[in-house]
Parts: sequence; C-alpha cells; structure tokens
Amino acid sequence: MLKLLVMCALSVCLFLPRAEAQWRRHTIDASSRGADGVRLADVNGDSRQDLVCGWEEGGVIRVYLQPARAERQQPWPAVTAGQVPSPEDAVFADLDLDGNIDVLSSTEGRSRMLFVHWAPLRDKLLDPDAWKTEAIPAATGNQMWMFALPLELDGRPGPEMIVASKGTGATVSLLMGPSEKSRRRELTAYRLQSLYQAGWVMSLHPLDFDRDGDLDVLVSDRKGAHRGVLWLENPGTEAVRQGKPWREQRVAGEDKEVMFLDAGDFDGDDQLDIVTATRNGVILHSRQTDAAGQQWATTTIPNPFAAPNGKAVAIADVNLDGKPDLMHTANNGGNRMHRGAAWLERTAEGWKTHDISGERGVKFDLIQAIDIDEDGDLDLMTCEERDNLGLFWYENPTR
Repeated sequence: MLKLLVMCALSVCLFLPRAEAQWRRHTIDASSRGADGVRLADVNGDSRQDLVCGWEEGGVIRVYLQPARAERQQPWPAVTAGQVPSPEDAVFADLDLDGNIDVLSSTEGRSRMLFVHWAPLRDKLLDPDAWKTEAIPAATGNQMWMFALPLELDGRPGPEMIVASKGTGATVSLLMGPSEKSRRRELTAYRLQSLYQAGWVMSLHPLDFDRDGDLDVLVSDRKGAHRGVLWLENPGTEAVRQGKPWREQRVAGEDKEVMFLDAGDFDGDDQLDIVTATRNGVILHSRQTDAAGQQWATTTIPNPFAAPNGKAVAIADVNLDGKPDLMHTANNGGNRMHRGAAWLERTAEGWKTHDISGERGVKFDLIQAIDIDEDGDLDLMTCEERDNLGLFWYENPTR
C-alpha cells in the first residue's frame, strides 16, 4: 500500500507545473564603473577563452584570464592593461606579431583615439607595469571610435583592423599597418582608409556573403541618413593593398534604430540569417534569398517582455532541443518589468519568452553565448552599466 501511495505521489509530481529554473549571475569583475562590452580570445595559450573589457566611466581597459572550471563562479584574475578616457570597445589582436596578444581600444567623447595596449610575455600578463599603451596618430582626434574588428585582408603578415565610429564625420574604415614585421610597432606608419560614411556604428561582423572566399564585413548603423543593416564587399587581396573601395550592399532596417546583431543559419534552410536588436520594440530577422547576398526578406519578432529598447541579440540553442533560440539584452531605463536579459524559445505556437536577469540591471550590452561552466549548454556573458553589475555571466540552468 505504501509503495502504491509513493508511486501515485510521484506520478502527480510529474504533471504538476514547475517554476522556471533561475539563471544564476556570477560576477567576473565589478571593480570599476561602466563596463561596456566584452570580447574573447585565448591570450595565454591554455585553450580557455580569456576576456577584455573597456570600462567607460572608469576609464580602464581590463584583461581577464579564465581560471580553472571550479573557480569560474568567482571573480577572475585580472589586470588593468591601460588607462584611457571614455573607452567604448576593446578587442584582442597580435598587432606586432610577437606571439603575445595585444589589445586595441576605441575611445569616444573628447578623446577620440585608437590605443594599442602592447602585451607582455605570458608570464607577465597580470603585471600592469608590463603593459604599454600608445595612441595611433592616424586615428587621433578625428572620430568618436566605437568598435573594432581584426581581420587578415591583404595577404601579408599581421592583422588589419576594421574600425568604426559615431557622430559627425563617422566612418567604417580600414586601419593598415606596415607589412614588415620589424615595423609593426611603428604606429606613425599606420594608415586609415574610409570605406563607408556612417552615423553611429554598433556592430562589425565578418562573413563571406558572396561566397568568393574572402571575408566581407556586416555592419549595423543606428543613426543618420544611411542607417540600417548592410554589408561591405571585400574587393579582394590585391584591391585591398591598392586601397580600392568596398561596395555597400543593403540588407534591412532603414526605418529602425538598429543595435547589436548576430548571423547564422537561424531557420535551417542552409541560407544566411541576420538577427538584429532594435530600439523599436522588435528584433529584425533578415533571410538571405540569393547566393550573392544582395536579396533579403525581413520579418520582425517582438522583443521579450515588450522591452522597447533592445540592445543585443544572439543565436543560440539555449534549451538543447536542437532548434535555434534567441538570447536578448535591453536598455530599459527605470522600467525593470521589461527585464534586461531574456531568451526567446521558438515553439509551434510562436515565440515564448523566458526571464534571465530578473529585475537586477538596467543597461545591458553585447552578448557572448559561451559554455563557461562546461556543462554542455550555452551560458550568457554580458556587461551592465547603470546598476554597476559590471562584467558577469548568467548560468544556463538547462543542465
């Protein structure tokens, strides 16, 4: 009889509705103010993704070494690689080809500079005095720099940098250094080539849109006469060396304020999809309809929790059901009911909204979907600027 009662109780429990599992927030760093975007690379050769983050109000560029798995729920080992005013972005790139991964930071406000933070040897990475910061003269004082993307474009040693800005005179530009390895630290020899006249660039994303074997650049431009989602067509290795123009190809969003975006095969049709967060209450879903990347069909997906001001979106199979979902962050001002971080599940009935952040956090940023705790599901890494939550990751509760 007792066995029967236990079996009945278990049966009832199986069919009772269960509260949604919580995403726990783990702080990587909250030591400064205004964490503004996080980028990833393995800088110490241990096969773990390390981080770099610019702190806008704090005026520091911080590098984080990913610790062993058991220690990732605690603050990570970190170093201030440089102090610069109003940083908007920081990204890893080995600019001098010495095997040590440097950092390029972009600053806005009155600074308007691109800085290189030269990295020391790996055993000195956590020594702030071993890092050296220098400005690039060609990019000093002329534009409010917002984002940078390292790419190999001209077939010669050393990465080039696609750099972008906002405001008067804003561009997407190509930053090229000397081809000789021995001169890669001669920052006076670096040159800028304007590729596109912009308003306020949010995203730069590398993709081979036209399938010609080289990387083009996907752009989201949120302001101005040319705002929207577009891509710039790489003219080829020799043409890049000669400074030839990159052709502009429009995708969507000319009537929207577009923010951070992501790209991939979102709907399983073997064609490229672009998803773009907007400050217009919706996510744009743009489907490529031709092989050349010149034809697109765009629909909209409502922002989770009716958030009016989306900030970033990322494609990720959050619940491991084999179907792509969407992670989303927002800038919600004082209205915490909209939720700053959430995810959207595609179901037969439409899109289902799930909370991630709860009411903590107001102004979230760029998303990195990465399995931090190595449990087989994708966690969400981001920053938050107004509640000063800093740099952190949310632990996916699926597993």
